[in-house]
Amino acid sequence: MTRMLRNRGAALLTAMLTVTLVATFAAAALWQQWRSVEIEAAERTRTQMQWVLNGALDWARLILQEDARNGDVDHLSEPWALPLQEARLSSFLAVDKNNTDDAMDAFLSGQISDQQALLNVRNLVQDGKPNPSSYLAFARLFDTLGLPKAQLQRMVDNYAASEASSTDTKTNNNSDTVPLKPYRMDQLVWLGLTQDTVDALLPYATLLPVATPLNLNTAGAEVLHAAVPGLELARAQQMVTERATMHYKTVSEALKAAGIREGSATQPDAKDFSVGSHYFAVRGRLRLGDSAVQEVSLVERNGTATKVIWRQREALHGATTASLQ
Repeated sequence: MTRMLRNRGAALLTAMLTVTLVATFAAAALWQQWRSVEIEAAERTRTQMQWVLNGALDWARLILQEDARNGDVDHLSEPWALPLQEARLSSFLAVDKNNTDDAMDAFLSGQISDQQALLNVRNLVQDGKPNPSSYLAFARLFDTLGLPKAQLQRMVDNYAASEASSTDTKTNNNSDTVPLKPYRMDQLVWLGLTQDTVDALLPYATLLPVATPLNLNTAGAEVLHAAVPGLELARAQQMVTERATMHYKTVSEALKAAGIREGSATQPDAKDFSVGSHYFAVRGRLRLGDSAVQEVSLVERNGTATKVIWRQREALHGATTASLQ
């Protein structure tokens, strides 16, 4: 009798172990299947976002190309300067265009902004030496924003050193203290700026591949005040207001509106200014289902030809990836 009970207990224990193993394997298989489905859905979403953002960038480049056919003057009343408010694109992503109920909600918004409306950090150093006019413009901007001048001097010195290092092989090989040459604004911390200073400069400064003149048709009041010697901030704000109804057709016309007389001691070099632009930032934001991505691209326009210099993508959680084209 005791042996029979033992056999029954062993059989029951074996059955329980078998059920546990089967349940474990079933749960593992279900988890693997769920994970595969999630990976496939995430990859599909990523691919859809990539194609939509690529299409948005191509659309922006087409707008800039068409604008170039209307002349060399760029101002804020042109079509490229109008922001694209968030628009629903689900109908374009649905398998059946007549039935979008099962399509994911996709929303796209964006804007093209003139990068020559900002002070160009690249102008600070020319031929390996500090550029006095550009330095004074940045100094006035630092004063307006309440930023420490010591950081400006440190940035100029380090930028001149990085420029020399990039062109001088001997300097590049023999010095370990020369900072890397920056290519985007967020990299200015390499030159000695703090992150707070870089964040404060972002609305007013940029870093372009080459030295560029400032577009007096698109620059903001703070930038105009910094770039044009002797121009008070209040007058710069008046210029921005007047410019909204009638843009400047020539640089001399804009400087005259700023109160700069020809031949005066404060007259700046006209080569530092323009009324047209070649560099634009294309910003796009896409929401697709529960995911959202923001992307900014630097576009160079020469005549009717456009070229993407770099693209930088930022997810809402803060992850950033960049690629040079």
